[in-house]
Amino acid sequence: AHQTFAAAFCRAVFARMGQVRLYVKGAILGYKRSMAQQQTNTSLLKIQGVNKKPDTEFYLGKRIAYVYKGKKADKDGKKHRVIWGKVTRPHGNSGVVRAKFRRNL
Repeated sequence: AHQTFAAAFCRAVFARMGQVRLYVKGAILGYKRSMAQQQTNTSLLKIQGVNKKPDTEFYLGKRIAYVYKGKKADKDGKKHRVIWGKVTRPHGNSGVVRAKFRRNL
């Protein structure tokens, strides 16, 4: 009975929305740090809609894309650039996660 409810709920939501968003927005809070130093190889991220530590478990190991706009177009004629990363672990109890990127932000 639970699966049929979930399937019916998903169909109703998809029919209402029209399309499905396969990403979640987030904000970069800064770097992992101590009182005197900061470790720039690990960034702290606040994911939208994640407010508690148990909610972060879904995102552990997921890929992150930091998308930004450059001044000049690259050789393909695109101005948007991406730095890829991965969620490594939770940070604290308020839904913040730690992430490592290929190039430090």
